[in-house]
Amino acid sequence: MRVVSLVPSLTEAVAVSAPGVLVGATDWCSHPVGLDVTRVGGTKNPKVDRIVALAPDLVIANEEENRAPDLDALRTAGVEVLVTEVRDVPQAFRELARVLDACGVLARPRWLDEAEWTWSSPPNPDRRTTAVVPIWRRPWMVLGRDTFAGDVLARLGVDHLYAAHEDRYPRIPLDDLLAAAPDVVVLPDEPYRFTADDGPEAFPGLPCALVSGRHLTWYGPSLAEAPRVLSGALRAARR
Repeated sequence: MRVVSLVPSLTEAVAVSAPGVLVGATDWCSHPVGLDVTRVGGTKNPKVDRIVALAPDLVIANEEENRAPDLDALRTAGVEVLVTEVRDVPQAFRELARVLDACGVLARPRWLDEAEWTWSSPPNPDRRTTAVVPIWRRPWMVLGRDTFAGDVLARLGVDHLYAAHEDRYPRIPLDDLLAAAPDVVVLPDEPYRFTADDGPEAFPGLPCALVSGRHLTWYGPSLAEAPRVLSGALRAARR
């Protein structure tokens, strides 16, 4: 079986569950550390010719992370493409099982059982809090409706204030974000790399939680530790 992954989350899931199956991955596929496969470009601009040259039995993709024209080009070249859709935690587990099955994984991996068990009873906060969750600046963009990261936060007691917005990732002026007066601002390190020196200064007087994007937005082995890691970052910000 030869598989190319165009989704960092799924790259990690397949690599640790079926060693040797992956032959290609994107430049953004950073886990597992030291993954030695052919790099095929970015998630939004994969090199179709390079992927085809690898003669994969399957390319795994995601309807949000990858562009339809690229996936159509792969299909036209005769490559089988499996497209996932992940909008909440339960769907992530279903899609992970589907991907691993398609990649020839016969035994359910231990990490997947551990992740499902962990999310069956995530940490229970003392009270629910409100948040805004920027994912980009210049312009400012935040989590909106129907997102995996939004569902992750909701299950940890954090209600982001644009969950009912008509857009999934709306552009919201900074003045409006400040006027929304959230209990906390959640700043992940991807897709925009917010840091202690780049992000919190825009929200004076508001607690800011710098969180791992891998734990907030990835659906793979990181799901097993995400509740603990994210809850710790949120608690630290609210102290």
